[in-house]
Amino acid sequence: MRNGGDFGGTLQEGGAVVLSDKSIFVTGTGTDIGKTYVSDLIIKKLRDAGYTAGYYKAAASGVENVPADKFVSYVYKDAVSPHLAAKIAKRPIDFSVIELDFYLTRNKFDFLVVEGSGGIICPLRWDNQHLILDDVVKRLNLPVIIVADSGLGTINATALTVEHLINKKIPVKGLILNRFQSGNLLHIDNEKMLIEMLNLPIIAKVPENATALDIDAENLTALF
Repeated sequence: MRNGGDFGGTLQEGGAVVLSDKSIFVTGTGTDIGKTYVSDLIIKKLRDAGYTAGYYKAAASGVENVPADKFVSYVYKDAVSPHLAAKIAKRPIDFSVIELDFYLTRNKFDFLVVEGSGGIICPLRWDNQHLILDDVVKRLNLPVIIVADSGLGTINATALTVEHLINKKIPVKGLILNRFQSGNLLHIDNEKMLIEMLNLPIIAKVPENATALDIDAENLTALF
């Protein structure tokens, strides 16, 4: 079920959608990594800099109500993978709905942050049709920011996520390290190792309870 009411998109004659051209996809190395938290910080940074910035998500499970300023195509109450939540609710996810909602939402803002569900290989539909989250990213032609935990295990999880995206020919703009502790030797070493092993920039480091993203707004907009 779609959330947010009127998406405010403008359709030209013949069905073409008038678009703004600035969108980015936020994925994580797994569930409960902090994608929503980081997405909100990105949006806040953009809005504080004077831009209009919006939020879109294809499918959310384990929730019943979504804030009015967040646009979600499919909302399911069961806290399971979206493909299973959709089966339970008997409301399968349709890419054509995602595609239209994405474009109409994107048209409303200077910048649009698109948040994933779980990790990048999260199944959205698995019945007579198969739809994986990376299919959506690829078909919408979105670049990706990866949110990774700063602690133990992040090197392996992040490297596997990056490798998968590269294999799918999906551009990766960089990493955001969540729950980063500046005095923690493991976190400092993980940052160093990720940069050297993956040849990707650390876009920002986010400490617990951060209220702002430690990146200049101009550098942030250049990622979109």
